[in-house]
Amino acid sequence: MRTNHYVRRIGIRGVLFLTGAAAVLSAGGCAKRELVSPYSFEDGGIVLEEMLPESESADRESHGALFADGLCVVADEAVYAADEITAEAGAVFDLTAHETLYSKNAFERLYPASITKVMTAILAIRYGDLSDVVTVTQDAVITEPGASLCGINPGDQLTMEQLLYGLMLPSGNDAAAAIAVHMAGSIEAFADKMNEEARRLGATDTHFVNPHGLTDENHYTTAYDLYLIYSDALTLPEFRKVTGTVSYDADYTDASGAAVHKTWGGTNQYMLGRRETPDGLTVFSSKTGTTQAAGSCLIMATREEDGGDEFISVILKSPDRNSLYDNMTKLISKITN
Repeated sequence: MRTNHYVRRIGIRGVLFLTGAAAVLSAGGCAKRELVSPYSFEDGGIVLEEMLPESESADRESHGALFADGLCVVADEAVYAADEITAEAGAVFDLTAHETLYSKNAFERLYPASITKVMTAILAIRYGDLSDVVTVTQDAVITEPGASLCGINPGDQLTMEQLLYGLMLPSGNDAAAAIAVHMAGSIEAFADKMNEEARRLGATDTHFVNPHGLTDENHYTTAYDLYLIYSDALTLPEFRKVTGTVSYDADYTDASGAAVHKTWGGTNQYMLGRRETPDGLTVFSSKTGTTQAAGSCLIMATREEDGGDEFISVILKSPDRNSLYDNMTKLISKITN
């Protein structure tokens, strides 16, 4: 006889219910959720079949509370005074206490620009071999005006680890393409893997079509989904190492076998000392992103200087770079206020 199951919805759009996802506490403090039950998509949330028989229905609420303990939930954006920032969307999440400190338009689908590369880095670290030597193909030739590059060329040979630094520090779209083709054979196949990983993390308002974030109407995410993705990335020590670096020297060979030396620098103005971080906080990981369609974007991880709580803050579609950091300073100031 078929066992009856019940269906409940994950807490997207402000309501948290029991799901069939396993909540495992990450190194950063928030949950890394493995979606282990069948799911479908409905109204921006995940609907999963919880594999508990009806006879165990009395345990449903306790299971739901357990899941909530590992997830920062946006309950009601009206309570956060959402008009304080000029960006289209922004949020701050306490990874240790599992609390949302601020949220504005956290579920609005927006272009992520180069913040996309966080997912590219996750796949490279989790499923790739950083010691692999990669021969750069023609796919790494990016001709879009204003696109950020790390300066690699077809025929260059670098390790995956070097490409990871070229991806995350100078935000190389060319490095993103090289990683994608090396791992999956094509940009399209790699994007499929990105979307599979997003679904695994519960990021159901996210869809990728490329590994770098150049604008496409079918390439989007939300501030909340980026929190889910970034909190997962922070469970990877190599991700913390790379994104916590402000300068990296890369030595590799070009197509003729000649030696090439490049120095790649990061772009986060707090980490570079160009913007003042609120007292008591240290920025230890970040990714910027800018396109005309996406505006200026930034996601970063901050910790209390005494080694205490860790936080993720994200800004999407700020009008320009100055307003981006003005808005971010407002957000992270909420941590210490």
